Amino acid sequence: MVEFIRVTTMKESLISFIREKIEEYNYKGAVVGVSGGIDSAVVLSLCVQALGKDRVFGLILPERDSSKDSVKDAVELCESLNVEYKIKSITPILRKIGVYRLFPPKLFFPESVVKRYVLNKWNSLSKDPFLDDLRNSGPDEFLKGLAYYRIKHRIRMCLLYFEAEKRGYAVVGTTNRTEYLTGLYVKWGDEAVDIEPIMHLYKTQVFELARELNIPEKIQKKPPSPDLIPGVTDEMAFGMSYIELDRILMKIERKEDLSDEDPEKVERVKKILELAEKHRRGIPVTFDKI
Repeated sequence: MVEFIRVTTMKESLISFIREKIEEYNYKGAVVGVSGGIDSAVVLSLCVQALGKDRVFGLILPERDSSKDSVKDAVELCESLNVEYKIKSITPILRKIGVYRLFPPKLFFPESVVKRYVLNKWNSLSKDPFLDDLRNSGPDEFLKGLAYYRIKHRIRMCLLYFEAEKRGYAVVGTTNRTEYLTGLYVKWGDEAVDIEPIMHLYKTQVFELARELNIPEKIQKKPPSPDLIPGVTDEMAFGMSYIELDRILMKIERKEDLSDEDPEKVERVKKILELAEKHRRGIPVTFDKI
């Protein structure tokens, strides 16, 4: 009963937050990038409850490497909530820029082959791809991979703002606290938004909230993934489950004893936090002597 009350209170607080900020900053409604994942599903649902379905717009932005299931799940979610939505492939934009020329095409290969190719690349180009991602370091082929996936979020950001500004809406973000603390986002991409309603919630708390909001079970059970690189999941990048990661993060934040945790995972989380902090400070460098 206590847990139910806590999650219910969390939901009501977030609904009030979204409603108040939309009114405070004189927005007419909200645009949410709907990926088919749990974070955007939770945020879209909260926006509908806060503003009503007629003031919420879902934008689904797949590309060549997106899972077909993700698009299907995103559409089903929007339709279940009765919100207006649009599907716009960003493949033509990425192709025009030359993004897909960085790596072999996947068009004529089975998905299993593509995933195997990606995982081989993932393991061969870096001893620890996620840490090297946070460092912006690695061999040229690895750096090409960073450019390859990061631009996808940046193109999506531009299109989200295009749709939002036509309507006088806010772009509502879907980054959670675990992603923020660990640097699992793209600068000037998915972190460039007007309102971030769930950035104070760890991923495991988002899972709790999803159950309270009756998010489709298929989305709740899906392995969290940025859906940018075929076959790569969040937990693969972290090297541990979200349950383990959040538990360690919470203990570090509260300065609690970590002796009962796997020491290697604790050290890994601390290293991720150290690098992510530098990653967050990566703002433009200016000349400070005028």
